[in-house]
Amino acid sequence: MPQTHDAKLQAGTSLKGRRVFVTGHTGFVGGWICAALNALGAEVAGYALPAPEGRALFRDLDLANKMTSIEADIRDTDRITAEIQAFNPDTLFHLAAQPIVREAYKNPIETFDVNVMGTAKVLEAARGCSNLSSMIVMTTDKVYRNEEWVWGYRETDALGGSEPYAASKSACEQVVDAYYKSYFKPEGIAVAAMRAGNIIGGGDWADARLIPDAVRAFETGAPLVLRNPTAIRPWQHVIDVVVAFFLLSDALNGNDHAFDGGWNIAPDLEDQKPVGQVATDFASAWGPDAQVKIEADDSIPETSILRLDSTKARSQLGWKPVWSLDTALIESATWYKHAVSGSNMSDVTDNTIRSVLAF
Repeated sequence: MPQTHDAKLQAGTSLKGRRVFVTGHTGFVGGWICAALNALGAEVAGYALPAPEGRALFRDLDLANKMTSIEADIRDTDRITAEIQAFNPDTLFHLAAQPIVREAYKNPIETFDVNVMGTAKVLEAARGCSNLSSMIVMTTDKVYRNEEWVWGYRETDALGGSEPYAASKSACEQVVDAYYKSYFKPEGIAVAAMRAGNIIGGGDWADARLIPDAVRAFETGAPLVLRNPTAIRPWQHVIDVVVAFFLLSDALNGNDHAFDGGWNIAPDLEDQKPVGQVATDFASAWGPDAQVKIEADDSIPETSILRLDSTKARSQLGWKPVWSLDTALIESATWYKHAVSGSNMSDVTDNTIRSVLAF
């Protein structure tokens, strides 16, 4: 079960009772955010492609019956415009994206279309909302021009991208910045971009991601096969991203444009670890039968070192990781084991959220 906290976090108070529109609500991070918004008492509408067949957090949490759920493509200009403007949100969270690095490498045109033009269409639709006061766009740690530095990238470092996924998300942020400066800032609407590291936690069932791949392997008694075990990434639990969204929303809704712009959300330096170590630690959390196997594959180029510096979020938002990586891996393994055993995952997830956030 989730670890208890002596003092629960106060975050998201500005969202209580407000209308929040979330793109990407059928996805992993979007699902957790919508569950937390529901617990908080916000009025939530989501817009995304249907959840994939098979396992999906959206169905695990029964979100279709707990919020307004619109299943459509953000690239559908007429539909996204009509739905956002009809809901007329106070706050908009844009998370819909093509998020898989390997998929982007195989299908770059679709990835750029979704991540760049899809974002532009969401922002254009938001321009017609009379109630809108704030917006957060979710991007990634990969927006930075990677120099293979051993230290973490800061918000003042240059953006870039040497492979399709990273380039698409960097370009997405350029679109956000242009819309902010041209349209939203003159209207007093606060806009921020959140750059999170490698997000783990229960409910991520996507292919080609470390923890879901591990769960699928361990369930069947097969070993988890790693392609790039030495790559260093900033690992963090999804609850850290939920807390960051809520704290940043509170700051943006305070009408202080000092909080506009980019924000890094990253774990402590000691938790920015190699893939192989994280896989081994997750296997230990899963149980004695879980095994990890190395089969190196360098056919798709990936950066060796990628670290983020979240000093800005820690000093200005008061954000910090909820759990260490060790605890995050244990929490993740516990969630998936509940799912495998047929537990009510809406209750399990809600208990985790309420163990961290004060409502």
